[in-house]
Amino acid sequence: MHSTVKNLLDIQDTIKVKLNEININNYPKIIAVSKTFKINQISPLIDHGHIDFGENKVQEAIEKWTEVKKINPKIQLHMIGKLQTNKVKFAVKLFDYIHSVDSEKLAKKIADEQKKINKNLKIFLQVNIGDEAQKAGINKNELKLLVNYCKEINLDLIGLMCIPPANINPEVYFDEMKKLNRSLGFEELSMGMSSDFIIAAKYESTFIRIGSSIFGQRS
Repeated sequence: MHSTVKNLLDIQDTIKVKLNEININNYPKIIAVSKTFKINQISPLIDHGHIDFGENKVQEAIEKWTEVKKINPKIQLHMIGKLQTNKVKFAVKLFDYIHSVDSEKLAKKIADEQKKINKNLKIFLQVNIGDEAQKAGINKNELKLLVNYCKEINLDLIGLMCIPPANINPEVYFDEMKKLNRSLGFEELSMGMSSDFIIAAKYESTFIRIGSSIFGQRS
């Protein structure tokens, strides 16, 4: 068994054990964050049957995934990085999910581009839950306005996404995200990475984004 597959299975087992301990039996989907890794490092996971992969740069994703997705149409590609409006038309063609919508301008561009090719991406709104000046995401006080706007332009809005402040216990932020997500009636929640995915799963995250714990450290 390839090391990446073993790592993925270990993570899935860990999540199941921890969530069963607190009587939760809804397990999150794991997005294998494959950014910077070559397709030959990713192939063992594809061969194993894993379908959810995350990238944060459109150009890198196009080069890596265009042909692979033609051969493996079940693959679901998640845009998890900041998306520039000038890259939206390329992203819409390739990706299935966008986790990082944080403005009306970006939402409108996605809506326009997907209409052109008759495609309907699944969209998360990125919330700047720690109110950090250097971080992308909509302020939670402006979130309802953006949700309403996205619905007006018929985006398939499925949930919220966050990256909590680094080096602080994320529990309080994940709890707040869970409550925000519920209050807006969303089913899906994108939060948790290699360092905090167990805590995220405990707070009803349905998609966790894991890179280094599956693929190893990036060089």
